[in-house]
Amino acid sequence: MNKAELKHTANEIRKGILTAVYHAKSGHPGGSLSATELYTYLFFKEMRIDPADPKKADRDRFVLSKGHTAPGYYATLANRGFFPVKDLETLRKVGSYLQGHPDMKHIPGVDMSSGSLGQGISTAVGMAISAKLSGQDYRVYTLLGDGEIQEGQVWEAAMLAAHRKLDNLVVIVDNNNLQIDGAIDEVNSPYPIDKKFEAFNFHVINIDGHDFDAIENALKEARETKGRPTAIVAKTVKGKGVSFMENKAAWHGSAPNQEQYEAAMAELEKAGEV
Repeated sequence: MNKAELKHTANEIRKGILTAVYHAKSGHPGGSLSATELYTYLFFKEMRIDPADPKKADRDRFVLSKGHTAPGYYATLANRGFFPVKDLETLRKVGSYLQGHPDMKHIPGVDMSSGSLGQGISTAVGMAISAKLSGQDYRVYTLLGDGEIQEGQVWEAAMLAAHRKLDNLVVIVDNNNLQIDGAIDEVNSPYPIDKKFEAFNFHVINIDGHDFDAIENALKEARETKGRPTAIVAKTVKGKGVSFMENKAAWHGSAPNQEQYEAAMAELEKAGEV
């Protein structure tokens, strides 16, 4: 995909996020919208995956460590062809395979069930170690929230990743500066995020998480980095793409009503015409 196609796809994913959360009457739109460009680039350009064979042995792996932003993950997988986009409307409904957190047993394209914060990165580290031990060349990507990195388990996993020199692991932090209770630096500041990962012997790259060129360059740099894992600290905007949701902690875990949903979709439709 070229940049125009990536932007179009990101806009479609944002529509999917809002549609899913609106129909569920619950969910987490804010952090899903902030990570949309990251999801888009990973699944449509970076990762070696095949929707026709979701469990292909040599596929690259992705672990959503901040599992509550499943609406963004599901909208990405649906647009990538792993399952019908229409199914997004069943989010969190009884009997639906698209529940509030990713389920590897029932959702095509999901490599790890996640949701309890701090644990996804540990799984990703295990996957990366497995690849090294078995001599396989797949890469492992994991997406964390900046509030999530207040969890101690994140740093235990980071310590092991560096110790094992996991240059096949990329940790991406969605740094939108907001968590459910407010600004992360007011709740329990993890700053400076980049220096912390550097202290754990990661190769660290700071980027604008909405800039596809910056994402592309960072992931290329990660592939070229040998002997240690990479952490990409992506500066983003919570609720990105929907003006009344942007930088509002209240949209961390709130669903839009009908009027808000229609206004948001109209804004995205207009953005897609540019």
